[in-house]
Amino acid sequence: MTRGTVLCYAALMCAAYGMSPRATAADSVPAEPLSIGHQPQFLFDNHVVDNHWAIRYKRQAVTRHFHQAHKHAGNPILAGDQPSFLWVVRDDDTGLFRMYYQANFRNELAASDKGRKYRTHIAYAESEDGVHWRRPDLNLFDWHTGEPNNIVIGRRDIPNMESCGPCLLDVPQRDRRGYQYLMLYRAKGAGIGDLTGIRIVGSNDGIHWDEESDTRVAHLHSDHHNTISYDTDRRQYVMYCRAKHIYRKWGEEMLDTGASRRVARMTSDQLWGDWMQQSSPQTIMVPDEIDAESHFNFFYGMPTRRWAGIYWGFLEPFRMNDFIYTQLALSRDGIHFTRPPDRSKLIEYAEPGSWDDEMIFASPAWVEVGDEWWIYYSGWDGPHGTPERTGAIGLATIRKEGFVSMHGPSGGGVVCTRTMRWPGGRLLINADADEGELRVRISDADRQPLVGFDYDDCETFRDDEVSHEVIWRDRDINSLKGETIRLEFYLENADLFTFRASE
Repeated sequence: MTRGTVLCYAALMCAAYGMSPRATAADSVPAEPLSIGHQPQFLFDNHVVDNHWAIRYKRQAVTRHFHQAHKHAGNPILAGDQPSFLWVVRDDDTGLFRMYYQANFRNELAASDKGRKYRTHIAYAESEDGVHWRRPDLNLFDWHTGEPNNIVIGRRDIPNMESCGPCLLDVPQRDRRGYQYLMLYRAKGAGIGDLTGIRIVGSNDGIHWDEESDTRVAHLHSDHHNTISYDTDRRQYVMYCRAKHIYRKWGEEMLDTGASRRVARMTSDQLWGDWMQQSSPQTIMVPDEIDAESHFNFFYGMPTRRWAGIYWGFLEPFRMNDFIYTQLALSRDGIHFTRPPDRSKLIEYAEPGSWDDEMIFASPAWVEVGDEWWIYYSGWDGPHGTPERTGAIGLATIRKEGFVSMHGPSGGGVVCTRTMRWPGGRLLINADADEGELRVRISDADRQPLVGFDYDDCETFRDDEVSHEVIWRDRDINSLKGETIRLEFYLENADLFTFRASE
């Protein structure tokens, strides 16, 4: 294949996925030396890690571990209006936790067993500590008779309009149109016309949402938790949704035209406006043979958040028509995702008979509290195929940056990075060596140890900390600012989650 042929092929792939040729090349093999800046470096793939091996390599290995979140003892923390898909943020100034969630109200007017059993509206709750929540009686919409009336998204003059699947957007200031809060949601309901679809609306207080700003960005019947992230590398917006414009299309009635419960992706250079004019949802994830072994042959959805240069997908494997759980899926480019090889659950089901024993939908909007990430999730005590179930919201916690680690065996092992240009600052690690030890060697591009930075020069770490400074006895890593180096982590019965350069 000639160089021209390769470039043409790359251009075609870029066009197919809305990417630039430069982005495609960078995503396949990262350019070295890496520029890591000062954000945490995660080790779940071969982007930062060049190689890893065990000292006793015939019998042991350095392995990648996916970690489960731990449920809060006081769960459920919110119940009463069948809450489901949710998004939580914490106010930087006041510390107030804000929750936007889909409340599901029983539709007593359903004409038959095939009628819709619930009306859905986005509601609001708040908390000082993130555990004890209150629903304020806002009374923004007279057509809602429930108490308290905490619905925040709707139309005063169109009571038939329902709202669902809230997602607060983290976007550049230039695209906020002066609003402090931007929400992505889906509007639906009989007779609402052009309001139907995926929409964005703005607010300055998080309670009153400006109908004048409310804009439809996709006329798409994607009936689950759709999300939008801004990709700073490509300078474009990315939405994760369902490709229901071609699978199980909605006309006067639902058309059974194939499995729609797959993960699709679409992109746009502009946040506001009709995305469907620029691109169309393309399926990027379908269940594989491992999923099929347990009959989880569908993906209900994948709400996704981009943070620290990584797409954090909270994938929802679905066994038709009962169990659903949340599984971590990670990607650098937003197209190719890594999942746990054993398809482990991010949050485990509860014991049979508990409130969250059959379906768990976790939100990727984790909140950092001290040394932990707090993950809010909705759970159900019955299968997807019946409305005879009760939903509630729970809290699960995991160590900060603690979804995936590289684990060194009892005989020791090494995780060696690609070459990187050290940006300056101290080396900070998030690691658990409470029952073992961790040391770091700094080497050059050819893996020759730098003087004063070998393993014997490094102070041994035998603790469990999310931000520990690695120290060498006679030299300071900040003196290597601008130089090309490798970091070689020696792990003996220890887990390394992330590393970073301090600012």
